[in-house]
Amino acid sequence: MAFYALIRIFAHAMIDRATVDKIMDAVNIVDVVGEFVNLRKSGVNYKGLCPFHDDKTPSFMVSPARQICKCFSCGEGGNAVNFLMKHEQITYPEALRWLAKKYNIEIQERELSDDEKREQSERESMFVVNEWACDYFHNILKNDVDGIAIGKQYFRSRGIRDDIMERFKLGFALTKRDALANEARRKGYKEEFLVKTGLCIDGEHGIYDRFAGRAIFPWLNVSGKVVAFGGRKLDAATKGVQQKYVNSPDSEIYHKERELYGIYQAKKAIVKEDCVYMVEGYTDVIAMHQCGLENVVANSGTALSIYQIRLLHRFTPNIVLLYDGDAAGIHAAMRGTDMLLQEGMNVKVLLLPDGDDPDSFSRKHTAQQFKEYIEQHQTDFIQFKTELLLKGVSDPIKRAEAINNIVRSVSVIPDPIVRATYITECSRRLKVNERTLITQTNKFIAGDKEEQRKTAEREQLRQPLAAEPIENYGLHTLQEQASEVERLLMQNIIRHGEEIIFDGLETDDGGTVSLNVAQYVDYDLSSDNLSFSNDLYNTVLREAVEHSADPDFKASDYFLRHPDPAISQLAATLGIDSHQLSKSFMMKNSETTLRQRVQHLILDFRLDIVSKQLSAIQQQMKEAGADMEKLRPLMDNYKQMLQLRNALAQQRGSDVIA
Repeated sequence: MAFYALIRIFAHAMIDRATVDKIMDAVNIVDVVGEFVNLRKSGVNYKGLCPFHDDKTPSFMVSPARQICKCFSCGEGGNAVNFLMKHEQITYPEALRWLAKKYNIEIQERELSDDEKREQSERESMFVVNEWACDYFHNILKNDVDGIAIGKQYFRSRGIRDDIMERFKLGFALTKRDALANEARRKGYKEEFLVKTGLCIDGEHGIYDRFAGRAIFPWLNVSGKVVAFGGRKLDAATKGVQQKYVNSPDSEIYHKERELYGIYQAKKAIVKEDCVYMVEGYTDVIAMHQCGLENVVANSGTALSIYQIRLLHRFTPNIVLLYDGDAAGIHAAMRGTDMLLQEGMNVKVLLLPDGDDPDSFSRKHTAQQFKEYIEQHQTDFIQFKTELLLKGVSDPIKRAEAINNIVRSVSVIPDPIVRATYITECSRRLKVNERTLITQTNKFIAGDKEEQRKTAEREQLRQPLAAEPIENYGLHTLQEQASEVERLLMQNIIRHGEEIIFDGLETDDGGTVSLNVAQYVDYDLSSDNLSFSNDLYNTVLREAVEHSADPDFKASDYFLRHPDPAISQLAATLGIDSHQLSKSFMMKNSETTLRQRVQHLILDFRLDIVSKQLSAIQQQMKEAGADMEKLRPLMDNYKQMLQLRNALAQQRGSDVIA
């Protein structure tokens, strides 16, 4: 489809409520989150490492019954749509389309407002262009004369089967310097996005193709979107001799230190095998797939980053560094070991013999031989470092330096039991007293803590003195602004908003009326022109009241599926909390009726307002000093507020000292 046609769809259409409901009915949040996080059963729920912060122990809970997820450490959570928006950095419509595609649901769309049209994401346009380019390169490889003769011949010369070319969407770029640019223009794609994605370079005489004449390796992120490309230069005259690689530059949708080549194709196998192999290059990943080893990824020439490690840790804590045995491979293994250990990964290392890499080794051996070699020759990091650093070393000083290097690695392991186990193993292998190793380990740990403290102090000094404007705050900050009693009231509105707590109340005209939770809270607060301090809460209350007459209205379902992602995330966040996992809380909760809880919370809400007003009056009295003209009305007001507070406290059943 032409680019402008796609943009017209994206710019003018929004998914209607009926389709949203259909999508949400089909969603299984365990399946959705499981695409990105390694989940394990925990009672009736599932748990995994939180993808939104540096999680060392599983604190991210997924509830299949409620169809929501929440991290009890950082507080992030929501329904499947909220999760995708946060994790993939996509818009609300994009998240719904992702789910619709997963569950084979046809999308019915409505016209966007002018404001919604202006908010269309530049990221979406870049993804569209990359997806088109991926198909363009792949089509050339399969159907173009030069693509078959040069590109496909190169891949086949490397032993890559056609089905693997399909799996990794391999392609070929024509040698003409503006072939892609011209075709993109013809299809209606904007030059702006061809340059921003890195597909083209903006030169003095216009744009030209970055990857001309190269074999193409598309990069797919963890959700399967094309974020970048790698291109290997080929020379047709020498039938495919390698010259060099060119990769997409960093962009709005691609940051190399945050991506891993092959992660999309590998993630299910990583979870199934509970292990991941880390290799260096594109062809290493592809070669191992052909051998049946699909739980493999590559960082493709860059230093292993903390982001890449945490991405892998969501799927498994077990990693094998699988590099060739030359100096570069050894350096890569040494460089990544400590970072992996520090993130709580279980690290093994395998250096292939005779300068082989996984690609060349796989072409010399059968798939079964490759698998057996890996199983028999992978070693833990202590053995790897011991053999590497101490082999043939007799000088006491150099030996001490090598042992310190090994102990330094042990010291970064966060789990004290795992750390102690490795210290014992080091003592046995290195023939060094265990107490000595413990002392040295503790010195390293203390030094690291001191350095972290100094770093934190330096960061604090760099922080701006002025507070961030309110409009820049996120949902969690807005929730913090509201008092705890407001949060609890809102929680009851979302969980029980449609439930009747007053039935058959007499009205002034002699009739009767029933009030549900939302209606009662609204009635009580509006009688004194009170409202929540958080505007989002006021919106939720207003909508709950407006929809109370709907025959099938259920507050929790309505707000979890709300088209405003801030509201749906709020509903998910307040829909479940850590107290629900506590039997004592559930017993305490059952001792009071819903009506009693809501009435107590409203009284608490009023007490909170009065207390704040008392504090404000006290401050005004302090500023008035000895000016009796200003003091008298303040004192009278203060006395009235005290009486009101005590009356509220008495009504609630609390003791308040005047």
